[in-house]
Amino acid sequence: MTDKINDLLRRVEEFDPRTVAEIEDFRIKVLGKKGELTALMEEFKTVPAEQKRELGQQLNRLKAAATERINALRERLRDAEAENASHIEDMSRPGSAEQLGSRHPISLVRNQIVEVFARLGYTVAEGPEIEDDWHVFSALNFPPEHPARDMQDTFFIEKNPDILLRTHTSSIQVRTMERQKPPIRVICPGRVFRNEAISYRAHCIFHQIEGLYIDEGVSFADLKQSLLYFAKEIFGEQAVIRMRPSYFPFTEPSAEVDVSCNLCGGKGCNVCKGTGWLEIMGCGMVDPNVLKANGIDPDKYSGFAFGMGVERIAMLKYGVRDLRLYFENDVRFLHQFDSAL
Repeated sequence: MTDKINDLLRRVEEFDPRTVAEIEDFRIKVLGKKGELTALMEEFKTVPAEQKRELGQQLNRLKAAATERINALRERLRDAEAENASHIEDMSRPGSAEQLGSRHPISLVRNQIVEVFARLGYTVAEGPEIEDDWHVFSALNFPPEHPARDMQDTFFIEKNPDILLRTHTSSIQVRTMERQKPPIRVICPGRVFRNEAISYRAHCIFHQIEGLYIDEGVSFADLKQSLLYFAKEIFGEQAVIRMRPSYFPFTEPSAEVDVSCNLCGGKGCNVCKGTGWLEIMGCGMVDPNVLKANGIDPDKYSGFAFGMGVERIAMLKYGVRDLRLYFENDVRFLHQFDSAL
């Protein structure tokens, strides 16, 4: 066994690599889990007890010498590469082009939506993703028995008091009303969380953009015209919207907004469920109880609010048929949006 140790020590001392890769290959061969030193350690277990002290010291010296030699060789090669790099013969040579990454389609659509509403005078407001009951539910007129307060729909972090992952960016609207008096005109983008089954149409994490406009004399006609302008700016002049009566605790009256499905040209597909329309947002006039809860006089001011899923808008805009693609980070999918930068 002593001969094996000396032979390996000799090869370590004579090793003269040219590249860092050669050093790494040698390190694995000698010091790796299946390397020669490991094999000697296994053989060491079978030697007689009276030889263990001497052979153990030899193995320790071998391991230390191999480690020191490999580290020294690495340092020598790094110094040589740095010295070569510092001697560039032609400073006028063009540099190597670096490939730029692409923005995520969700970021692209978010920025486009914010830009559209910025033309209408909206500013961006932001808030925390971890919220309390007041800002997510109570201040928005959610009754105690509302299903959204159930753990089947909401990710709760703590109880008493309720701390949760926000289910909508309406909580940002509440915070805006708390610190700002009318007129208010804000757009609220952000990530939200709901306890939903993941499918090609839904996800437990998604992105919303909500808008709030409060001033004197704001009407439902103002809301409809704003959303029609938005649809045509995002989807093109051919876009058509329709508004269906609906219910939300924080708006009255309320409506769902559909836009003509440009994935199938209105003929019907699996995404629009054969109807030719795709629901993109909910909206309505701000309920007077919400204004009152946030210190705004409902007799003097009125307003409207709307909220949309960014993923759903991106589906229509880019022809994406599966929401899950946005979260898988497949570079083949993401590189399709390089030209949108």
